[in-house]
Amino acid sequence: MPVSTELLAILACPSQDHAPLLLDKPTESGGSGELVCTVCASRFPIREGIPVLLPDEATPGPNGLGVPVG
Repeated sequence: MPVSTELLAILACPSQDHAPLLLDKPTESGGSGELVCTVCASRFPIREGIPVLLPDEATPGPNGLGVPVG
């Protein structure tokens, strides 16, 4: 189940900067894909069409959750 464009428009990274998120393509294992922070590049899973925006469930970006990339 994909994330609706209306929901995607209001979702933000749970870090203090609350940057917008982008939808990445579905995973090779058939998952719904991931949401990627536009500032820190942290990745958040989508499970059964529901974005999981918990810091403990995230894959932190190269500099960490909430730390801007480059």
